[in-house]
Amino acid sequence: MKLLVVGSGGREHAIAKKLLESPQVEQVFVAPGNDGMTFDGLKLVPIGISEHAALIDFVKENDIAWTFIGPDDALAAGIVDDFEAAGLKAFGPTRLAAELEWSKDFAKSIMKKYGVPTARYETFSDFEAAKAYIEKEGAPIVVKADGLALGKGVVVAETVEEAIEAAHEMLLDNKFGDSGARVVIEEFLEGEEFSLFAFVNSDKFYIMPIAQDHKRAYDGDKGPNTGGMGAYAPVPHLPASVVETAVDTIVKPVLEGMIKEGRPYIGVLYAGLILTADGPKVIEFNARFGDPETQVILSRLTSDFAQNIADILEGKEPDMTWANSGVTLGVVVASEGYPLDYEKGVVLPEKTDGDIITYYAGAKFGENGKALLSNGGRVYMLVTTSDSVSAAQEKIYTQLDKQDKTGLFYRTDIGSKALEK
Repeated sequence: MKLLVVGSGGREHAIAKKLLESPQVEQVFVAPGNDGMTFDGLKLVPIGISEHAALIDFVKENDIAWTFIGPDDALAAGIVDDFEAAGLKAFGPTRLAAELEWSKDFAKSIMKKYGVPTARYETFSDFEAAKAYIEKEGAPIVVKADGLALGKGVVVAETVEEAIEAAHEMLLDNKFGDSGARVVIEEFLEGEEFSLFAFVNSDKFYIMPIAQDHKRAYDGDKGPNTGGMGAYAPVPHLPASVVETAVDTIVKPVLEGMIKEGRPYIGVLYAGLILTADGPKVIEFNARFGDPETQVILSRLTSDFAQNIADILEGKEPDMTWANSGVTLGVVVASEGYPLDYEKGVVLPEKTDGDIITYYAGAKFGENGKALLSNGGRVYMLVTTSDSVSAAQEKIYTQLDKQDKTGLFYRTDIGSKALEK
């Protein structure tokens, strides 16, 4: 069969590459993809994620069995609804179900209604009211743009002044456009963060190995929030009992609540969690795979990914198996200046394969069609699996030390939290 993956980043590279490993899959197309993906035999389709009609025509004309939707903005724009209206299968939530991600206020209201543990919060569209709330609550405190903001619409403010400035930028300076027309202001939670993913079809769900992402740009969790600078899975120092509690108190009630709300969920559900003294609580939900967690989690899937997704779409029980030993770790290489202003056009090192896999996020061939150049904030990611976190770190960082870092940077402490436990 032939499949289509919608999106262009490292997440979509990992999804498409894993799908292509299936003996049942003849070809995987990626729309629009990026040039680095072609090294893995993936076919790029020059159609943007917002061009739903063109994507639907492509699927029909090329006899695509089903489509995997990668990005949050495509889901928020109702791409799954449009595919279903055209009689086509797409793996991802409808626009109404995806509101768990594209409106933080909606997600909070669902959690409040169905008793899901999360931080105390209030939602504001008026700056003066938000400012008064911040001054009353004190710091540290968290200010979030209500809508999608490419993973950058969250400010963990250490001071009241910083929180007020963040609210001002979102509500009055229009920093995130319509996404920041409302803000959710919530209490700061102490604890260790981790990522819990599940494949979902309404009331049935299949939990993946937990991962730990690294959001801040620089070592030691310093600098601005990014889309993610690296990840590892599983998280060896977090016991299975924590995951079981999260499933019982978070995943189950949210999915049951979405059914009761008339928004049954199909696709990948991401729960960004924090282990507090009172147990796991929700920081945020995403309505799709995370990036960079996808690249490490799918590396641990030992069953036929394409068959697994096909089964879930058809309401069948998937035969899903995962590696039960070792640790998979990945480090993102980004353009200098990311997540703010950065240059494009840096010549990238040769692709690694075998023991260390390269996934491309922002890459484009130069005019000669040979040299691969940087073309985004996050450029590529190296992923490997080894016996332990420290062994995986050594392999990745030894490889990165050999590469030309001109115009690029990466964190040197991905996975180190696990070594401190």
